[in-house]
Amino acid sequence: MLNRNPTQAELAACIEHTLLKADATAREIESLCQQARQNQFHAVCVNGSRVGLAYHLLEGTGIQVVAVAGFPLGASESDVKRFETEVAVDGGAAEIDVVINIGKFRDGDVKSVLRELRDVVDAAEERPVKVIIETSALTREQKLLACAVVLDSGAQFVKTSTGFGVGGATPEDVRLLRDALGPAFGIKASGGIRTCESALALILAGADRIGTSNGVAILEQYSG
Repeated sequence: MLNRNPTQAELAACIEHTLLKADATAREIESLCQQARQNQFHAVCVNGSRVGLAYHLLEGTGIQVVAVAGFPLGASESDVKRFETEVAVDGGAAEIDVVINIGKFRDGDVKSVLRELRDVVDAAEERPVKVIIETSALTREQKLLACAVVLDSGAQFVKTSTGFGVGGATPEDVRLLRDALGPAFGIKASGGIRTCESALALILAGADRIGTSNGVAILEQYSG
């Protein structure tokens, strides 16, 4: 579990430096990876088509490449998410962030959602899978049920948000997830995290990882 009062280096080591904009250029991905190397972030998080480039730029550095699947809506077919995962693994992804099928989940079709997540976990071949549940779209009861489904799926993390929804990570949601998941399960807070203060508040609430496009600014704001 992450130290709830992290040093600057520990904070950097839990940040997944993120660039998921559809119009991101190769040069911007190169800059993302350079910043990750300079600051010793845990990982970069990119779209599937940029996994190979990011892996090439970071090979041998110890910095991981995280690929998204079913992003950002979660509404693609299960086979598509599985295929995205397989291709990302082949390209060098060390972790997978997959978006839950929010519509089917809200329908109450828990069996279908669970089956899909198990397929993605299987395709990841023992690499960590983080399940994005888009907390802002769910009621408290649905968030708790989502945690139970993720635990049953074999994934290793619950992730709060895509950053493309109506809301992002909040300490209140992270505390709720931590209470539901227990002390050992992974939680990635993501969505709207722009300041060091907000990142530390989420860590204090129980987050193990911080997904943000503002990692460099967050570290610059760190005061110890």
